[in-house]
Order: sequence, then C-alpha cells, then structure tokens
Amino acid sequence: MHTSSSIQKLPLSQRLAFSIGHFLNDLTQSMWLSYLIIYLSQVKEFNDISAGLLLLIGQVSDALFNLFIGLGSDKTNGLCKMGKRKTWHLFGTLCVIGSFPFIFNNCTACENSDFMVQFFYYATFIVIFHFGWASVQINHLSLIPLLTADKRERVQLNGMRYAFHVISNLMTFGVFWLLFNLHDENTSSSSLNPKDSDKFRNLVLILVAIGSVFCFIFHIIVKEKDTCNQDNVEENRVPEEHSNTTTEGIPILMTWKCWLKEIQFYQIGVVYMCARIFVNVTQIYLPLFITETLHMEKDNVAVIPLVVYISGFFMSLLMKPINTKIGKKAIYFVGIIFGVAGCTWIHFLESSTSTQAYGVAILVGIGGSTMLVTAFAMNADLIGGNTESSGFVYGSISFTEKLSSGVVVVVIQHMHPCKTCAGYYRTILTFVPASATVVASLCLLTLLSTKLCNRSLQASKDVNKHVDDIAVKMDENNAQVQITKF
Repeated sequence: MHTSSSIQKLPLSQRLAFSIGHFLNDLTQSMWLSYLIIYLSQVKEFNDISAGLLLLIGQVSDALFNLFIGLGSDKTNGLCKMGKRKTWHLFGTLCVIGSFPFIFNNCTACENSDFMVQFFYYATFIVIFHFGWASVQINHLSLIPLLTADKRERVQLNGMRYAFHVISNLMTFGVFWLLFNLHDENTSSSSLNPKDSDKFRNLVLILVAIGSVFCFIFHIIVKEKDTCNQDNVEENRVPEEHSNTTTEGIPILMTWKCWLKEIQFYQIGVVYMCARIFVNVTQIYLPLFITETLHMEKDNVAVIPLVVYISGFFMSLLMKPINTKIGKKAIYFVGIIFGVAGCTWIHFLESSTSTQAYGVAILVGIGGSTMLVTAFAMNADLIGGNTESSGFVYGSISFTEKLSSGVVVVVIQHMHPCKTCAGYYRTILTFVPASATVVASLCLLTLLSTKLCNRSLQASKDVNKHVDDIAVKMDENNAQVQITKF
C-alpha cells in the first residue's frame, strides 16, 4: 500500500512552467470575451444580432471541438518524446497564433466588400482559432492528473493556473489602458468608434507575441510521462489511495461510456457551467455597461475589468489554505455570496454613482474567481486517477459550458430593444449571472452528502464488464501464442 509520503512532489520549476502553458489561451480569451462584442458593434459597426452570431459561431465550434478533441487526444499517442497531451497542445498553439490576430484586424482583402463577405471572413478565422484554443485547453487540463496524484497539489496547480489566467487579464487590460492613454489620437469622442481600430490591432499583436513566448517556455520545461512505452505503465500507475473508487471502495478504470452513467459527471458539469456563465457574461457586458449605461470615459473599458481581475488574483492566492480549512463545496458557496452581492449592487448603479462600479468590480472578481477555481478543482477530483479518459471529461464539460454561454449571449443580443435603451445592460448584469449562481447552488446541494472521487455502482459494473472482456481477449491471445510456440 502506498502512503501519501510516497507520492513524489512536483519541482517548483515544473509547477511554474505548467502554470504558464495556458497563458496564450488566457490572453486571447480575455480579449475575445471582453472586447469582441464591443469591437464588432462599435468599431466595425456590425448590428447587435450579427455580433452575437459571430460570438455564437465561436462558442459552438469551441464546444464541438472540445468534445471531439477530448475523445481524440485520449486515443492518440502523439509524438512519443513529447507526449500526446503536449503534442495536441503544440498543434493548437500554432492554430491560435495563425488565426487570432485576424479577428481583431480589418479584413485585409474585403474591407470595402459586402457585409456577408466580411462576416464569413471573420467566421473562418474564428473557427480556426477555437479549434486551436480547445486543443490547448483540453490537453493542458488533462496534464494535471498526469503530473501529480496528490489532490492538494492538484488544487495548487489549478490555483496557480488561475493565477496566471488573472495575470493575463491584468496584462490585457493594462496594455489596452496604455494604448488609450499613450497613443489616443481619437479624443473627439468619449465612446469607441471605427477610428479606434488601430488600438485593437496593436493590442492583439502584443498579446499573441507575449503568449507565444510563454508557450515556448512551457514546452521546454514541462515533462509529460512517456505513454508510448508500455513498460512504464505500472510505474506510472496512480497509487490506490489516490485512485477513484466505487462506493464499495473498489479501484476502477473509466471509459467514456462509463462516464455517461456517472451521476457526478453531470452534477459537476452543471456547477462548472454556471461558474463559466457568471464569469463570461460579466466579462462580456461590463464594458458595454460602463460606456452605454454609466457613460464613463472609454478608457474605463480597460480599468474596470482590470479591477475585477486584480481582486480575483488575490483571491486565487488564498484558495489552497481556505480549501484546507473548509473544503471545496463551502468555498464555492462563498463565491456565490460575493457574486450575488456584486450583481445586486449593479442594479442600483446610475451615472451619478458610477464611481461605485469599482466596488462592484471587486465583488464580481472575488465571486467569479472563487467559483471558477473551485469548479476546476472539482473536475480534477472527479477524474482522480482516471487519466486514461481525462480528455473526454474536460472536453464534455467544456462542451456544455461553451454551448450554453454562446446561446445565452445570442439571446441577450437578440433581445436588445434599441440602441438608446441604456438600462438594458444593467438588467442583464443583475439577473443573468445571479440566475446562474442559483442553479449552481441547487446542484451543489445535491453533492453535499457525497465524496467527489466515489464512482456509482452502475459505473463500476460497466467497468468490470469492460475489464473482463479485455482479460478474456488477452487470455485468448496468450493461448494462441503458446500454441504457436509449441
């Protein structure tokens, strides 16, 4: 029997290098969620529905790619010396680098073409970008249970990963603020307009360049276990006390069919989906709320989101000690309280009290980061030692999150009553994120009496049958080999 002391700790260099492996994705996601709608509607002057449809195309393609990449990365070996997860990660990184800059640039060959030509131009690069983004995300997350079997260290890796996610957002908003204050020739208007397109172009090029350097460092330092060499299977096996078990304490392996019969797979999926909806909706519509409802200066589309992520960053640093004290489920409830408080405050904000938006940003940042980091940690606990199917789990959970977020945004855009209805975004930011926290609370209540790493009896029966079938085939093959030798 292995003891917890026999689990080898990851070196600090490995932990830090892993944490920056998603940095390019984080930088591009920050710009995608925070500025796509406002860029398309105010700079490119697309109508609300068209801007929403382009975001939906991205979210739906991301959802589908998450699902199929999750399955594909579990079944492929990749480049043996690199590892299958890092192989997919590298390919996805190249797709992101080659597509994302075009989304926030003028159409190079169709600037004066019909609207539909421009629409399909942007849609093409959006699809390519989300294929690469999904490939990086799924395989970076799937590395966590491969790198360590210690649950506390997994929580730490998720916390460090989210800390760099927050840093990426701080960098995005900080650079954007500098672009407004150091190089703003368009001072005649307090709102964004087509003359501000060069700021978005410069921002995207800076972010992609920085993110590419971090990904290069990640691939040099992080070492993935060699899954091509079958002799290493036993030594890489997760110790029994860290593996997933049935309610009867039986260690099991999980196929994708078994996951579909596991109730916690759906429960944690909903919890993660709601956390993402909260974060995504606030990130997308805070800039619009700032400019169109509160009528603040346009540089606040960088400053207010910056405050959100500074507060989120400091909260992420506290996640490990708090988790040790009260546990993940209680932490998630704490995040809900902060998030609902922020949404309630938004309801009472007016132009005359716009400076209070900084207080709102702090509450929203603490609530969103707490829920998201905890949801990631719950996913890692759900997978436990079942790294053989971690790609499918992360892909499926990301599928529901991307699809639901895209549908929510399109419905919000479609229901926009008019260009002059400034109070619309106040209503959205009050009720949509708060509704997501209510759903998350109800689902979390169903998890209170259960342990996250336990498998249901039905799942264990399916796994046992699968293992028995494999054993029979191996016995038949061995018998055939003996007959041949004889």
